[in-house]
Amino acid sequence: MRDVNTIWESIKSVFLEFEWITVVELVLFFFCIYFVLRTLYENNAKRFIFVYIFMMLCMGAVTLFSTKVDPLWFFLFMLVMSLFFLFLFNVEIKRGIWNSGKTAQHRKDAPVRQTVASQRADEYVNGIAKAVQSLSKSNTGALIVLSNGNLPKDIIESGVELNAAISSQLIEGIFIPKAPLHDGAMIIYGDKIQAAGCFLPLTQKDFPKDYGTRHRAGIGVTEVADVATIIVSEETGIVSYVKRGEITRYVDSVGLKRFLKDYYWKEFNAEGKKS
Repeated sequence: MRDVNTIWESIKSVFLEFEWITVVELVLFFFCIYFVLRTLYENNAKRFIFVYIFMMLCMGAVTLFSTKVDPLWFFLFMLVMSLFFLFLFNVEIKRGIWNSGKTAQHRKDAPVRQTVASQRADEYVNGIAKAVQSLSKSNTGALIVLSNGNLPKDIIESGVELNAAISSQLIEGIFIPKAPLHDGAMIIYGDKIQAAGCFLPLTQKDFPKDYGTRHRAGIGVTEVADVATIIVSEETGIVSYVKRGEITRYVDSVGLKRFLKDYYWKEFNAEGKKS
């Protein structure tokens, strides 16, 4: 095991024996770490962030204090671990690269196209809000997931895929009591009702007893995927929305539309189409 003086001498030697190739390697190494951390953060994978940092610190400590571990193994370990986490979110990374390319390509026409996008988004917002308010007034339970395309396949496949245009009539019709799909969750992905009757994972956190299965499912799915949900209570008609495991209750029409506009602002590109 190395002592503190040996470690300090090794660190000093890195700076005294200065080489540009070392600087380039360190810059690329830290850029890789930054990119992985940013990807995990943007996809609401905070648990993975802690795991990534913890493993990096552990491997770094082993490399510093052990005489049997070559420093090269530390860089190889970090490279493999970084590639593993990036592979988990390869779809989100590709979508981000594609979106940035399209943003640059259509920058000149952005004002006109943004107007079109806003008009289309307003149609969807008003349609969803109208349906939710109607369900609330009739005390009809509902659970709607606002997806960004990264929901696990098993959740989508647990229900019935629709890929139907958004309309308040269709949303209300699906949640009518005793309708075949009314007990499950509806998945909205951009301008489509992607699926209905889907089963969601339940949160394991402690909540008040008046939070039934619908609320626990609406919270649970936001803990495992970067999505948001809208919940209508069957007992009270109270409207709630959930983001990142945090529930906001007693949402009125204005608050609901603001919440929906925030979703469509992020999820649509300048042409008003799903990214």
